[in-house]
Amino acid sequence: MPAEPSGAEPRKVARVILLDPEDRILLLHGFEPADPGDSWWFTPGGGLEGDESREQAALRELAEETGITEVELGPVLWHRYCAFPFDGRRWEQDEWYFLARTDRTATAMDGLTELERRSVTGARWWTSEELLAARETVYPTKLAELFRTLLDEGPPGAPVVLPPEIV
Repeated sequence: MPAEPSGAEPRKVARVILLDPEDRILLLHGFEPADPGDSWWFTPGGGLEGDESREQAALRELAEETGITEVELGPVLWHRYCAFPFDGRRWEQDEWYFLARTDRTATAMDGLTELERRSVTGARWWTSEELLAARETVYPTKLAELFRTLLDEGPPGAPVVLPPEIV
């Protein structure tokens, strides 16, 4: 979730593709605070704080947004630039998506920021088939296909640069 408005450079963001032992992916459900009908699913993650690395940010954000700390952080799968309006501001982000695995499936959203408490309604584990069949908005928009490829082929040898998503 956004934590700072856009500036001269895109906000550095670490996101997590968290898989459970059944190869389900964890997504969070969020919405535009001013319009709760405008909702979507997205991966856990957020902006870097201070001098932390992307890996440190990925683990911190995952713990804050899901309560899950028992993870095996893997490689960076994808890079994405995105820009979008949210909470009355424009956001520009340079996102890195890390693969991670966990045996824990229970979530707790005790560490959400004030903005996240106003815009996140819950979390859900999705199978690849459920995600491919979903009619709801999911970000990144090609996540269902990317997830299926990840399960079929494993992590890419080098991070894949995804097309920019500008809303």
